[in-house]
Amino acid sequence: MMQIVIKRIYDPVAEHDGKRILVDRLWPRGVSKQRAHIDLWLKNIAPSTELRKMFCHQAEHWLAFQQQYYQELQNNPLVDELRAMAEYEPLTLIYAAKDPELNHALVLKNYLSGKAIES
Repeated sequence: MMQIVIKRIYDPVAEHDGKRILVDRLWPRGVSKQRAHIDLWLKNIAPSTELRKMFCHQAEHWLAFQQQYYQELQNNPLVDELRAMAEYEPLTLIYAAKDPELNHALVLKNYLSGKAIES
């Protein structure tokens, strides 16, 4: 059973986080690598730069963003790697976006869990 949660990098580290994986393409501002407690940084699982700029964390682009990010993930070999890791230990997908309900880490978690796109 896969156990995957998402968490902002600015939130406190917890013992139950399991493997902490940064899923942003860019390192978050104002956070030292030491303070972040990141086990793995998977830049290439993040949305493409073009897609990130199109979305710009605007609610009106949310559905299109999810659809396009799902398409990008279909061809990303890191998806299988994450799913395999999640079979053996809890994963916490770490992101820097301000909005906990409209961000790529949530879309990635849903994709890994086999959930449909949320409208």
